[in-house]
Amino acid sequence: MKLRTRKWFSFVEHQLDHANQQGVPLRKVAVVAVVENPYAGKQVEDLGPMIAASEELGRDMGKLLAETLGPYEIQSYGKAGIAGLAGEQEHANALLTTTFANPLRDMVGGGKAWISSFTKRAAPGVPIDVPLACKDALYVRSHYDGMTVLLPDAPSADEIAVIFCVANRGRIGARVGGLKFDEMKGQDGLV
Repeated sequence: MKLRTRKWFSFVEHQLDHANQQGVPLRKVAVVAVVENPYAGKQVEDLGPMIAASEELGRDMGKLLAETLGPYEIQSYGKAGIAGLAGEQEHANALLTTTFANPLRDMVGGGKAWISSFTKRAAPGVPIDVPLACKDALYVRSHYDGMTVLLPDAPSADEIAVIFCVANRGRIGARVGGLKFDEMKGQDGLV
């Protein structure tokens, strides 16, 4: 199976710190592929072909992400999907498995921390909050964040919007304690 992409979106949020000091800005980037849902309107038990096709989508998304991010290093990531109303939420989940994510993990480098995700079934123009967490250690609390993405004309009923977000740092003003990014050892925050 080959996924057909109708449209790509990229969003950049560039936030300065609250006190307008000279700190590192928080840059969040979301890239979105709006793909045709080959299973829209059908009850299909085996989603394996769609899962397999998501690997190429992950590679393509990684290329656009690298172009959009600019000179910033990635410290956190997350993924999301919106299935159009003729599809199922499970169709969006099928496009967000490890098969899709591994090319993106390879592109951003670092650990193999679990990538937080969220999916839903919705009409065009419905916002979705993409959860973010540290790419190297899930327990770095300063990097628990998110990015809201709204696609004005997608997904159509027979489409799926596949979203991957990254950020170059934790939240501005984070101070709830826990493991700090520069103190990580081991994997997934274990010291």
